[in-house]
Formats: sequence, structure tokens, C-alpha cells
Amino acid sequence: MKRDFVNFEDLSKEEILQVLDYADYIKRNPFSNNILKNKSIGLIFMKQSTRTRLSFEVGVQQLGGQPIYILGSSTQLSRGEDIKDTARVMSRYLDGIVIRTYSHQEVENLAKYGTIPVINALTDYQHPCQVLADLQTIRERFGKLEGLKLAYIGDGNNMANTLLIACAIMGINISVATPPMYEPNGKAIKTAIDISKNTGIEIEITNNPQKAVKEADILYTDVWVSMGQEGETNKKKDFKEFTINKDLLSKANKNVIVMHCLPAHKGEEISEDVFEEFSDVIFDQAENRLHAQKSLLNFLYKGGNL
Repeated sequence: MKRDFVNFEDLSKEEILQVLDYADYIKRNPFSNNILKNKSIGLIFMKQSTRTRLSFEVGVQQLGGQPIYILGSSTQLSRGEDIKDTARVMSRYLDGIVIRTYSHQEVENLAKYGTIPVINALTDYQHPCQVLADLQTIRERFGKLEGLKLAYIGDGNNMANTLLIACAIMGINISVATPPMYEPNGKAIKTAIDISKNTGIEIEITNNPQKAVKEADILYTDVWVSMGQEGETNKKKDFKEFTINKDLLSKANKNVIVMHCLPAHKGEEISEDVFEEFSDVIFDQAENRLHAQKSLLNFLYKGGNL
């Protein structure tokens, strides 16, 4: 049976741990297998990308496969072709699809109607591959995941949505601080709360960043204006109290780390001095995109067993 990675919760806690363990192995042994030999993986990008495109292209090549970059605007999808038809056609040509787009429903339909694995490389609702790399980075720093506290500061966007769900699954307490009206997606909050009933973690949604960072081990932020929302730059005034700076940092745990999924707008969501202080963590996150995604590809093409 084929497996997809459209939503972070498509994988269980045990499966995520398998992927993270193998990602650590791959990081030490980058050319350890060629699971994608003689396979062609389509990379459909409706949104611009640096890290996601590079990490998937390099990762597929290192696993012996052929990445085929497909600019979304050059396909019939951009002219309104039914995603069901696209899924069925691409399933005849390709061995897998990695897609970065706006509509989450499009990716779910691609997975539903396609017969090949589909990986969500970012939608407006979730960014699960980024969070896999984040978890690998956190575990490298702390030696564990369970029992930590992560505070997300900024816009309740796809990163906030995915971190809520991932933390609930993996046993990480999470506090999300956004300005009023910028809270995470209600569906993501409900999903995380439902999962937390079994894992026992604490979830907090607040408009007070100082409250959110109290006793936090990890501070996390992202840009205030996401791709496709450039016309909303006037909303930056709503975020003036939501910059991760030295003052906010001082209110967290002593051994706190700061994370950012990049690209960063220094002086907005994060001050330049804090960014540089934690640049080693931030660029570990970026590097781990490659290792975590290679591990994920192994997981999907080995039928969910690593």
C-alpha cells in the first residue's frame, strides 16, 4: 500500500521516530543506499523555493533517483486542469510527486487520486517536511523531544499549524503567541488538542509573547508576511511586540535555543543579534532538511519500514 506525507499526522509517533533515527544515520552516511534507483520524482513548484527545491533535488539524486523540476506556471494546472486528472496522468509517468503549492486541498486530492507517493513540500496549511528537520535539530541539541517546551512567536501560519500538531504527537509542550486575529488555523488547533488528550502535553494559544516564552526551551519564529501575502505588508504594525530579541530571550530558560525556518527578515520577526547568536542552530535546521527528507523518502519507498 502506498504511503503519502501530506499532513504531519499521516505518520504516527513511532514512525516519526523511525524517520528521525534514520535521518541521523543518513547524516553520517550520506550515500548509504540507492532506494530511488531507476525512479523519477516530479518536483511541482507553484511557489518559489530555495531550501526545499535544493534539498529535494540533491536528496533524490543522492538516493539514485532522477528529480524532474516542474514549474507550476508551465503546466496545465495553472490553467485550471482538474487535479484528479493531473494525479492520474502523472502516476503513469512518475514514481513520486513532491509538491509545493498554495492549496492544501490540491495536495490531498493529488494523493487521493494518484497511485504514487505524494509529499507535501509546503502548502498554506502545513509544512511537514520542515518540521521533520526541526525535530531532528531539536533532538540533536537536547538529546530528547518529550518534556521540552517550544514557544512559537509571530504569525499563526503554516509553520505554527504544523508545529502545534507535531508537538502534540511527539510530547513537546507548546505555546503559540500571535497578535489578535493572527492565531493558528482552527482545524490545526483542534487536531493538536485532540492528540494531546492522549499524549498529555500542554497547549497554549496566547496574544502575550512574554507569557509564551516563560520556561521555554525553544523559541521559534517565521516571517510575518508569507509568500502570496505580500499585499498584506501593512499588517507588520500588528507584530511590533512579537520580535524575538534579547529582551524576550531573557524571559525564557537559560539554555534556550532559537529556531527559524528561513528566509529571515532580520529586524522584523527576529533581531539580527539574536539571529547571529543562534545561526548555528538555524543553519543546522536548513541542513537537516536534506537528511530528514532523504529518510522520509526511504520510509515511503520501503513501505513504511526502516
